Amino acid sequence: MPETPRPSRLVSEVDFARDGKQTGYVRLFHSTHESAYGFLPVPIVVVKNGEGPTALFTSGNHGDEYEGQVALTNLAQWLEPGMIRGRVIILPMANYPAALAGRRVSPIDDLNLNRIFPGDPDGTVTRQIAHFIDSHLIPLADLVIDLHSGGSSLNYIPCALARQSADPALYQKQLAALRAFGAPYTYIQGGAQGQGGDQTLGSGADRRGRIALGTELGGCGTVNPAGLAIAERGLRNLLVHLGILPREHWQEPPLPTRFLDVRGQDYYLYAPENGVFEPLVELGDVVVAGQPAARIHTPETPWRAPVELAFNAAGIVMCKRIPARTKRGDCLFHLASDLPVD
Repeated sequence: MPETPRPSRLVSEVDFARDGKQTGYVRLFHSTHESAYGFLPVPIVVVKNGEGPTALFTSGNHGDEYEGQVALTNLAQWLEPGMIRGRVIILPMANYPAALAGRRVSPIDDLNLNRIFPGDPDGTVTRQIAHFIDSHLIPLADLVIDLHSGGSSLNYIPCALARQSADPALYQKQLAALRAFGAPYTYIQGGAQGQGGDQTLGSGADRRGRIALGTELGGCGTVNPAGLAIAERGLRNLLVHLGILPREHWQEPPLPTRFLDVRGQDYYLYAPENGVFEPLVELGDVVVAGQPAARIHTPETPWRAPVELAFNAAGIVMCKRIPARTKRGDCLFHLASDLPVD
């Protein structure tokens, strides 16, 4: 006999089936020295009006990525039941402990929420959050968008992204939703990073046949105004695209999204040594293979010549490291190239 799925230990204060606007918390019980019977309050907002599609909007998966958190906070305050048909679930601080601390990973168990899906109902705090999202929230949704940016260590050209679904019909729905979101750039992930592509929130949505989208809205541990504006327009457009909001709320993007591809590890440039990173190109620059990309300086041995790095591929510079002090293995840049899309 198949094993019965283990239930989540988290308890929601909101009723996902009830019409109206509900605000509250998902209670993650966490016993500590300071609070023996306490819980971590993961904020959640549900807006529902009758039957219709469901959109699940998440941010704060990485706690130091703020554009999505602000966009979803603003959306939660603006959206009212009478404006919609269907349901919108808003989870602005998905990894609540990490978001509260302003860290990429949780200060409780040092885990990266976006590398451990589908999670574990009996695991550590972050694994329990992943399991609740994967087993309780994603199954309710027709479309899931997980809003990211570069956080404290990276800066991105504001863009949307998707991990290409293996289901051709679902992939076409992804592309249509990405066009509706309307970011200036959209890149399609193909697993080039080698960093848990099958263990992300988006992969959980794809496994369940849901339309799964993501973003990179800026970074630097700040709120990028351009990225925030793209997110706020894009979220409303997605709700119109799904038929949840009426067409009057559609905001036409200035230009059609430009589809890009990250084709392999050659599109990433990593620091080969410890030192101080001097970038020689900027975000949005178009580069060619062999072009100088960066120097790594060692002020602790000032008589030593810097290590000079060159790009291994051609493309557009989408992402750049922010802290100048760097260690061997840190990502300095990644590129993307145009992708023909039907």
